Amino acid sequence: MVLLHGLGGDSESPGVRRLAGLLHTAGLAVLRLNMRGAGGGRPLARGTYAAACNTDVLPALQQARDLADGTPLLAVGFSLGGTVLLNACLERATALDGLACVSSPLDLAACIDAFEAPRNRLYHRWMLERLRHQARQDPGGLSPREARVLGHCRSLRAFDDGLTAPRWGHADGAAYYAAASPLGRLAGLATPGLLLQAADDPWVPAAALERLQPPPGLQTRLTRSGGHNGFHDRHGCWSDRVVLQWLQGRLAAEGA
Repeated sequence: MVLLHGLGGDSESPGVRRLAGLLHTAGLAVLRLNMRGAGGGRPLARGTYAAACNTDVLPALQQARDLADGTPLLAVGFSLGGTVLLNACLERATALDGLACVSSPLDLAACIDAFEAPRNRLYHRWMLERLRHQARQDPGGLSPREARVLGHCRSLRAFDDGLTAPRWGHADGAAYYAAASPLGRLAGLATPGLLLQAADDPWVPAAALERLQPPPGLQTRLTRSGGHNGFHDRHGCWSDRVVLQWLQGRLAAEGA
């Protein structure tokens, strides 16, 4: 099992650790990855990750498959981590034998619009500060232009315009959102998957999942409530149990 955190998180994020513990108790070997610039990996690589960082994640998944030594390789992505995994599997169908995505953006432009809604003002500010801090810790330093961007940007859209997009070869944030959003390409997804989302997610609008025509092998589950990576009930985290059940079904289908 590979677990991939979301935007502003890392391998030590509470949700990642919680699911890792549940999967380990169920007898699965688990790898918790840090994307470029996140957590303990910050000193090890220049730059920061993005929704379509396939040149980073595909080699990591290949190494995980080598470690799996012939057993099925599955993955779970939280929020943007799920988007990263979807993009990787769209580029390389054999990257994974199955993946589950929890609260994962399919349409990045719609997510940026949601972040900028008045109700999300405090979270928007918190997320922006996390990303700015992460960028400032870059072991390769910042160019004068990037330093100016970090000093003046007041929104995630401006951060993506000035930093994320150019670092990953896009003209601006809009071009990056269009290229890295998997929604329009999911008909070509060959990897079995589960997309789990809540209709009341404040940051990832459910409209993308509602209009999706999933290909064979891709299951979707839209709940009435659960927020963003929430899904709490009196027994703990409901989504963790749903994901575990789906993963066990995939392992059974793979004969593992």
